[in-house]
Amino acid sequence: MSKVILVTGAGRGLGTDIARQALAVGHQVVATGRRPEEVETTLGGPQDNLLVTRLDVTSLEDAQAAIDRFGRIDVLINNAGNFYAGYFEEITPAQMRRQMETNLFGPMNVTRAVLPVMRARRAGHVITISSTAGLVGMEFCAAYAASKFGVEGWMESLRYDVEPYNICTTVVEPGFFRTELLVDGSTTWPELSIDDYAARTAPTIEGWKRMNGRQGGDPAKLARALLTLADQDKPPQRFVAGADAIEAVQAKAQELLAQAEASRGLGGDLAYDDTHA
Repeated sequence: MSKVILVTGAGRGLGTDIARQALAVGHQVVATGRRPEEVETTLGGPQDNLLVTRLDVTSLEDAQAAIDRFGRIDVLINNAGNFYAGYFEEITPAQMRRQMETNLFGPMNVTRAVLPVMRARRAGHVITISSTAGLVGMEFCAAYAASKFGVEGWMESLRYDVEPYNICTTVVEPGFFRTELLVDGSTTWPELSIDDYAARTAPTIEGWKRMNGRQGGDPAKLARALLTLADQDKPPQRFVAGADAIEAVQAKAQELLAQAEASRGLGGDLAYDDTHA
């Protein structure tokens, strides 16, 4: 059944694949990006089921204007994001805030604009692209992981807020997919340079750059999987995407269980003792 699907960051990478495939199977697509003319060109020009509009996810006003223009939204796919790479001390406070504005507050802005429409219809599905780095911390990813860990907590909690109104939520943790996340327009390198980190920073940056275009995951297949989720009556609350991601998340789950058990001796008997009141 045809749905109205809003995709953020539709001008390139995974967002483009999602929009193209949604159009191909007959959905109506609201494709958004900071430069709408580029989005439309990338998607092949004007089409009957395609509506393109400007949306900078860091602007709540942009998000609200997009929703006011198009009204009904059945599925929101929060896809727009970027990557501020680097060791924590070499990332400036301003860079850290910009990472949060795009990756965490960005999807919050768009979702905040969409939810009243979904609540009024008592139907909807919010899908937010997180990352394996939203569940597993990684070297050189302090800002990115912090933003995606925030997405995980927000989306996991949002589920309880909106479930009574028949609105579903799904948070997606992709592994390494051959998107455009590592191109210069999406990746920002640290502005600061600290001698203690210098011997590690340069080769790590080169390693990330070499990875671009060689990631194992196929974004077209991921786009198809996301559209499959969007068509389900009871979509999963979490979707771990890619064999590498599944392996990493399973290892993290085992690690958490081991850490919880190791804490039992010291942390398991900390209840307030009323006899000492």
